[in-house]
Amino acid sequence: MVTGRNDLQGDPHVGKKYDLNGKVVLITGATGGIGAASARALYTKGANLVLTDLSQQSLDLLAAEFDPARVLALPLDVTDAAASKAVVLQTVEHFGRLDIAFANAGIAWRNNPATIASCDEAEFEKIIDVDLFGVWRTLRAALPEVQRNHGQIVITSSIYSFVNGMVNAPYAASKAAVEMLGRALRAELAGTGASASVLYPGWTATPITELAFGGHATASELIESAFPAVLRKQVQPEEIATALVAGLTTRSAAIIAPARWKPLSMLRGVMSPLSDALLDRSEKIHRLVRNIESNR
Repeated sequence: MVTGRNDLQGDPHVGKKYDLNGKVVLITGATGGIGAASARALYTKGANLVLTDLSQQSLDLLAAEFDPARVLALPLDVTDAAASKAVVLQTVEHFGRLDIAFANAGIAWRNNPATIASCDEAEFEKIIDVDLFGVWRTLRAALPEVQRNHGQIVITSSIYSFVNGMVNAPYAASKAAVEMLGRALRAELAGTGASASVLYPGWTATPITELAFGGHATASELIESAFPAVLRKQVQPEEIATALVAGLTTRSAAIIAPARWKPLSMLRGVMSPLSDALLDRSEKIHRLVRNIESNR
């Protein structure tokens, strides 16, 4: 399990305060809730921004908030490995360096939640392609420059890496996988001066959570039945961005926000089997899942 330990033995760079002023930060999924909030928070700390997403128009709207000399807006589909490498090259050509790559792009079900048995196969695989392999392509393209500058890779995982992903399996599976990708990368970078972190947002008020929080009645009821009220409360993207900035400044291995999710991560070896057992026995949960499955 990832801990908050920052002082990897023998690495003089990890464990020291990391100054974001003047650093060049590449953000994928930059126009989404967490991406845009993070861009604004990093900008206030003096960072230069490379904003990437699918829509150039949306990128231009976000980029207009910043000093043109400190921002580069480039369209990017993270399912395209060659395009990811090209963006890194353009970043270095424009700013002369790349210090931080924030692999944040992600998608979930477009219209309705689904079970593994009832989902559209192409949509399932598309979510995996963006949320897992998109992260892989981003970090693979950025690693040489990040390592050269003793910088950081940050990967957006989710609380779904340690809670049950029922009716959200491709998203949850991807987030669990990228958690391990980040953990493995951090260990592999130890001693090089570069580092990797994993960001674990709780439920955040973004389009991705709309289905579960009001956009789909049965999904909302399922969340209410499976989680206590204190965990169901959504946070604003700005809270995640604040945690991200703090985590980058200290090179934290794990950035979990809001903090109320930390005990579940720390105790996942105990809590996960218990919660799975409760889901196995809950007739209400069974009924809600069957309802989602039959109405897909």
